[in-house]
Amino acid sequence: MRVDDIELRATDGYSLGATLYRPSGPDDSGLFLLIASAVGAKRGFYSKFAKYFCSQRFHVLCFDYRGIGDSRPKSLVRFQANLREWGERDLVGVIDWIATEYGSHLLMAIGHSVGSQVIGLAHNNHRVRAMVAIAAPSGYWGHWPFPRKYALAALWYLVVPAIASTFTYFPARRLNLGEDLPGGVALEWARWCRHRNYIVDGAGNTIRQYFDAFKAPILFYSFADDPYAPRSAVEHMMNCYTNAEKSWRHIDPHEIGVKAIGHFGFFREQMKSALWAETADWLRQTQ
Repeated sequence: MRVDDIELRATDGYSLGATLYRPSGPDDSGLFLLIASAVGAKRGFYSKFAKYFCSQRFHVLCFDYRGIGDSRPKSLVRFQANLREWGERDLVGVIDWIATEYGSHLLMAIGHSVGSQVIGLAHNNHRVRAMVAIAAPSGYWGHWPFPRKYALAALWYLVVPAIASTFTYFPARRLNLGEDLPGGVALEWARWCRHRNYIVDGAGNTIRQYFDAFKAPILFYSFADDPYAPRSAVEHMMNCYTNAEKSWRHIDPHEIGVKAIGHFGFFREQMKSALWAETADWLRQTQ
């Protein structure tokens, strides 16, 4: 396999760090897998998962959204970025690059958490032939059970807006919550999570045009021990993709012989023989 760090461009010209994994030899499967990351996760987090799929003869691409990892400026103070740009500019630019460079391949996607949401914002998501949505919730606080829902309400109504407005970015590392976020990303995420319909514009109108346009098969995975994606929140996100052919696997860790999976555990190497292999088989079977 060949692994190369490359530079891609969002539709507005913003530079995005990315890694391309290519299988050795000419006999690849003709399949291309795009990994859309969770909030605050750098693309390197998915490297073992990407290498596994490359060993299964997929070309694989991981990238960092603007403000994250190698797509981050030296300082996030007053850096302008928001969640809609992650889908409407960054992801669109990445999909366009894949279409230009690998147009003969069938494009598939893994969306982890918010990654499965921003795919619904990309006007060119019709190029994606199948998607696996991992731990993909609506973030509206009301989907969580008591008493956690009220802690989340406080987070989205008070804590995140206050911190992001004060510092002009969200210092997530200091709070052990992943990578720091641009202020606009944190504020828009908080606004979405305060709204029952979740992904909305500044006037509170739902943004669904390209969710509705997405008609490819989607396999949703959720996990019984995931505090960030309860079943009701995942079900709401499923319903956002109104015209897709959807299936859903809700897994208790003990069913597959592990103690915990949570929100990030799907991408641990111990999942290779169970969930990774199952995912690869499902993607192949959709073609």
